Amino acid sequence: MKTNSLLLLCAVLFFAACSTQKAINKQAQQTILKDPSIERAHIGVSLYDVETGKYLYNHQADKYFVPASNTKIVTCFAAMKYLGDSLTGLNYYENDTALFLLPAGDPTLLHPEFKTQPVIDWLRQTPKHVYITDVNWKDKALGSGWSWSDYNETYMAERSPLPVFGNTIKWVQEGAEEVQNPDPLFAPSPSIYSMPEVDWKVRFNGDTGIKAFYVERDQADNVYHISQGKEKKKEQDVPFATKGLESALELLPDTLQKEVVYKNWKNTRNLQPMIRGGQPRAIHSQRTDSLLRPMMHRSDNFYAEQSLLMVSNTRLGIMSDRQIIDTLLKTDLADLPQAPRWVDGSGLSRYNLFTPQDFVSILNKMREQFGMDRLKKIFPTGGTGTLGNYYKQDSGFIYAKTGSLSGVLALSGYLYTKKGKLLLFSVLVNNHNGAATGIRRSVEAFLTDVRNKY
Repeated sequence: MKTNSLLLLCAVLFFAACSTQKAINKQAQQTILKDPSIERAHIGVSLYDVETGKYLYNHQADKYFVPASNTKIVTCFAAMKYLGDSLTGLNYYENDTALFLLPAGDPTLLHPEFKTQPVIDWLRQTPKHVYITDVNWKDKALGSGWSWSDYNETYMAERSPLPVFGNTIKWVQEGAEEVQNPDPLFAPSPSIYSMPEVDWKVRFNGDTGIKAFYVERDQADNVYHISQGKEKKKEQDVPFATKGLESALELLPDTLQKEVVYKNWKNTRNLQPMIRGGQPRAIHSQRTDSLLRPMMHRSDNFYAEQSLLMVSNTRLGIMSDRQIIDTLLKTDLADLPQAPRWVDGSGLSRYNLFTPQDFVSILNKMREQFGMDRLKKIFPTGGTGTLGNYYKQDSGFIYAKTGSLSGVLALSGYLYTKKGKLLLFSVLVNNHNGAATGIRRSVEAFLTDVRNKY
């Protein structure tokens, strides 16, 4: 009798699971799979029930997709695991008269978003001579597979070993049409620490026929071409060419009010005759989550790229996205359902390939290792961040990361249902040729329906 009862229970559970999958598939058909904007595109969907440890629904969930900024979920996982509570702003060696600095890739240095600057304050106070080397920098300014023609856009600020001011300059046109002076005033942005004057070239374009204010940098150099606009006031952020440490070293001395000398050491063994002790010390800058929250909320590519480089510096002693990605894929992420192709920290590259089940697996790792309380403070919810125009009703039931490139839309995260279940989900859309807003609304309708029924 016990055997028969057990078989009956298994049968009930099996048919219940089948019924749930059929119901969700029907919802998917009605909301996203038959959406005219998606019908000719590729879409993968995965839904996972944390309580049962089973998938509720999979549609092409083991297929590879370009994930766009959903790649930041993987970067966030690595940063939460390896960067500790506070970011390392700099590592340093010292002797009686000098400091020898090793940059750590911290993107918060002199960034206007961070009003306190412990690293700068510390460097200002030291009476010692300051030397710096980029011996641990093993990467390039732009990532693999990035669109080179976007170099002038704010979302593609260059990576560097020692970022300053977010590796961008804010150009401001101040003037009005009635002003007689034909050249309005252009100036870099004010900051908590003023942007120093550097020997970078500014050139004014002639009459281009363009009425809008616009600044364009030469691709490889800090030469800026300005088109005068008719606006009374207009601003534009433009990335500067970092050239390794070169640009940072042009900008720092004025802020620190002291000389910073570059040393081209091939490795840290060159430091040994000059330093005390064998291990560098760390100067911490900001709370780690104070970086990760804006990274995820506004999908900040610069923060994501530098976060991955900081993880690399922490784990490997060098800054190399290729080497840290290879290391993470062989260790922390070795058990993903499908082996991804991962090439950068932000998702700017179309070389990235992940499956929906991969993201569900990573999200589950984050839940298990860091807890939902912390994750809720980092991931945006409905009506906030890049979800600002979506999931506004009952905000707080979804915590997710968006992703978008031309022809690519993605959304992966955590979903609380009205019955109290916690679901992990990933919806990846590639090769669509429709309106992005309409597709996002279809995904919103699908997930809202799942929330209401399960």
